[in-house]
Amino acid sequence: MIDLSHLKGRSVAVLGLGKSGTAAIRALKAAGVEVVAWDDKVAGRSFAEREGVPVRDFAAEGMAGIDLVMLSPGIPRTHPRPHPAVARALEAGCRLVGDIDLLAEALPEAGFLGVTGTNGKSTTTALLQHVFEAAGFDSEAGGNLGPAALGLRPVGSGGWYVLEVSSYQLETITEVPWSIGVFINITPDHLDRYPDMAGYVAAKQRLLDGIRPGGTAVIGVDDDHSRSVFEKTRARPEIRAIPISAERAVEGGVFVRDFVLQDATEGKARAVLDLRQAPALPGAHNGQNAACVWAAARAAGVPEEVLAAAIRTFPGLAHRQQLVGTIAGIRFVNDSKGTNPDAAAKALGSYDTIYWIAGGRPKEGGLEAVDPYLPRVRQAFLIGEGAPKFAAHLEGRVPYQRSTDLDAAIEAAYRAARADGVAGAVVLLSPACASFDQFANFEARGEAFAASVKGLQVRVERGEL
Repeated sequence: MIDLSHLKGRSVAVLGLGKSGTAAIRALKAAGVEVVAWDDKVAGRSFAEREGVPVRDFAAEGMAGIDLVMLSPGIPRTHPRPHPAVARALEAGCRLVGDIDLLAEALPEAGFLGVTGTNGKSTTTALLQHVFEAAGFDSEAGGNLGPAALGLRPVGSGGWYVLEVSSYQLETITEVPWSIGVFINITPDHLDRYPDMAGYVAAKQRLLDGIRPGGTAVIGVDDDHSRSVFEKTRARPEIRAIPISAERAVEGGVFVRDFVLQDATEGKARAVLDLRQAPALPGAHNGQNAACVWAAARAAGVPEEVLAAAIRTFPGLAHRQQLVGTIAGIRFVNDSKGTNPDAAAKALGSYDTIYWIAGGRPKEGGLEAVDPYLPRVRQAFLIGEGAPKFAAHLEGRVPYQRSTDLDAAIEAAYRAARADGVAGAVVLLSPACASFDQFANFEARGEAFAASVKGLQVRVERGEL
């Protein structure tokens, strides 16, 4: 457990008792720190009470006696407006931090590598941790992916924390001395939280703004917003900025050409890895992820030969283009983490013959991101609250049917693929929607998909289908 004993003698408020807040309470209690908590939900307050932590409605009662406030990512600090308890904390002059700030304070000798972007954060973070483990680095991965920051194990001096950081987390982080920041891409997302794209981009850019002198910024340049961020960042002489592209050669950067990773960070481009040897990283978007990992890992000191071997052996990330079964030559791919149209487009671009399961709770914005890949879709199977929106968008372009639930969609997709008999068929769950209309989270949706495919395979083997 992370030692927070440097906070003893201070009174700490924890706002929000999700993954980050609950880990913070346990670490603070273990260190003997006086802690008070609040969550707008009854379940969160009940957790605090079970832990013996006093609960206070700070919005109503104020912040008297509180020295430090730790905000969980779901608690708005600024957008769309400050949470009422945050407003009271600001009025009282309290210091506001995130859990990653407290981790950095507790372990100042560790290296901090942050990964952000709209899509690809989790794959990039998991791949970096896989590489660091292969290199023998003392490292831990977490943050938005996996354990919360204060639920990680302490690393030794010179060890690394590889942290996926969302825009929500970056709103709360104030003083982390990032050694390396990875900024993959930016497309519209979370626009219910931010007033416009500029606000969303500014939240993401906070990662790069926090890179310490001598550190490295690894930045994708395949979209307009990210190119603008790169130009601003490389104007800072105290850090190194490395451009990344999956679409074109970039001077002084890392890029992909004809499936081959090219490193031009030291001048002339060199071919360093054929990505076709990395089966868990299909598609151009994973080329971008791999290029980001290459640049970041080299900046951290990973030898090239170790890095290349680790990328080849990466097993993939659960719920991100995860092959969960093959029945009668038809592959079933779980991309439940594709919770917006841009993420789904990346999955659709990775296969040629697709039976697409889509839908759920739709996000703001249109579905145009998937349009270039619709010729690859033989048929769509629509589920959840988003089914009418998807049906309207697909009308006249792609044959579709509405399914009552995920199980029904899987069986219908399998039957259609068997009937068509096209080689290389893939039943792809890439919903382009949030999961909350039918499932607790995207993980639960992906697990339900995998379980249903397993059940389908049993029925096929019994001759029932």
